[in-house]
Amino acid sequence: MSEQNGNQAFLAPWCGRVDSEECESSLRWHQVMRPVSEAERPGRVLVGFCSDAGVVRNKGRAGASQGPRALRQQLANLAYHLRVPLYDAGDVVCKEDALEEAQEDFSARVTSLLNQGHRVIGLGGGHEIAFASFSGLFEHARKQTPAPRIGILNLDAHLDLRQSERASSGTPFRQCAELCKREGAEFRYTCLGVSQTGNTEALFKRAEDLNVEWVLDDACRSIDSPQVKEALDRLLTQVDMVYLTICLDVLPSWVAPGVSAPAARGIEVSFVEDVIDYLVPRVALPLVDVAELNPSLDIESRTARIAARLVERLAR
Repeated sequence: MSEQNGNQAFLAPWCGRVDSEECESSLRWHQVMRPVSEAERPGRVLVGFCSDAGVVRNKGRAGASQGPRALRQQLANLAYHLRVPLYDAGDVVCKEDALEEAQEDFSARVTSLLNQGHRVIGLGGGHEIAFASFSGLFEHARKQTPAPRIGILNLDAHLDLRQSERASSGTPFRQCAELCKREGAEFRYTCLGVSQTGNTEALFKRAEDLNVEWVLDDACRSIDSPQVKEALDRLLTQVDMVYLTICLDVLPSWVAPGVSAPAARGIEVSFVEDVIDYLVPRVALPLVDVAELNPSLDIESRTARIAARLVERLAR
């Protein structure tokens, strides 16, 4: 790809309104976003995972591979309220069914960006991004300690602990548990917003066997709920950093229709934002991601818009 074509590819989603009549404090994301190759100091780095191979393997509805682009398009016009630089590290693209190769590539990119001092925000793509994200963070953290104490906090209607011969969007946290076991690290996983009817008895039994802690969606009405607070605090006392992953199907279907498996109930956006705000002053969040955005199933870009709002909050 020529330099000109490369610049055009980068600029494509990063365009939008310019308030030229206003002062310098009227900037929007598209005006400050730069390729990570131009980074002069650490900042927030976006990296996309263009895959729905895991969703297809999990018998879900395809289309999440277009999620990163749709999310960038919604981010582009947001007002810029950060005090750190914004960078884009491009996409890892899963070609056809080559999921494992794409996960390895994404993991390596995450590790490299973290090693450079950036904080990384992954843009999905199916929730198969989770194993790739965690693997990249684990590889980065193990350079500081052989058995890093990383907590996983998943906001999701599904436990994603499926047993299967092949990786999918339903297996990532079982894969994370297996990685921890191989490397002699403790597996610490908490899931908020779990749907009782969306997970079989076998999945809840596997969660128990792996010492997973979960809170059902109907108990996630408020961050001040004792069940929620206790689950969060137990996780935070056991870890040095948290990998936060948000599956958009944890939100009600009328808020987030553009996902593979829309929620009949879900949890409120305000609850998700309160969880983010609760974590930020209490634990390191070197890596976060937002998964399962499927633009082909979205209505009036509702899901993409709320995903962009959550990414902006995570970056800020």
